[in-house]
Amino acid sequence: MISVQPFSYAPSEHEAEKASNSYLMSLIAVIAGLPLPIINLIATLIFYIGNRKGTYFVRWHCTQALLSQFSMLFMNSAAFWWTVSILFRNESVSNLYISYIFTVLLFNLTEFIGTIYTAIQSRKGIHVEWFFYGRLTHFICKPS
Repeated sequence: MISVQPFSYAPSEHEAEKASNSYLMSLIAVIAGLPLPIINLIATLIFYIGNRKGTYFVRWHCTQALLSQFSMLFMNSAAFWWTVSILFRNESVSNLYISYIFTVLLFNLTEFIGTIYTAIQSRKGIHVEWFFYGRLTHFICKPS
């Protein structure tokens, strides 16, 4: 899922800190806006916009963090609204609901652990690429 790849240059201390902060922003947003899945995406998007003209290392990691939050938004939103419909309507908890919630929790836990690992490694100046998101980030984010 996660691989350490060589980067085109050695990032400075300032760049490594900003890249690490792009991942930490999503973790802080999870704590602040836990019931609403859109909060994570908005916080990461604001950090991305603030750093979109930064160095390539910072832009690359801000983009990867944003892409991961964007994909998690869909899964978490479906789980959130399905739970709301069960709580406030006459719907019952089905096996399909339980399996979906279990899957969403598993994906969120995996993304949470991966985000912490990537934040630590990028703070050290080590370039970490996530499966799928890394390739997509290379496609979107080009060196200037």
